[in-house]
Amino acid sequence: MIHWIMSNIATIIICLVVIAVIALAVFVLIRDKKQGKSTCGGNCGSCPMGGSCHGGR
Repeated sequence: MIHWIMSNIATIIICLVVIAVIALAVFVLIRDKKQGKSTCGGNCGSCPMGGSCHGGR
């Protein structure tokens, strides 16, 4: 088992970094959602949904 870990240490480290980045992104999205922030830029003129999501702004 130790031999396998030592052979694949680079892959293990890269996977852990990728998992940490994804977890951080999810954490930030959840935190922003709880604070009422939106991912919308507020520029309804360039949005295909027009003004339907902001009550006709």
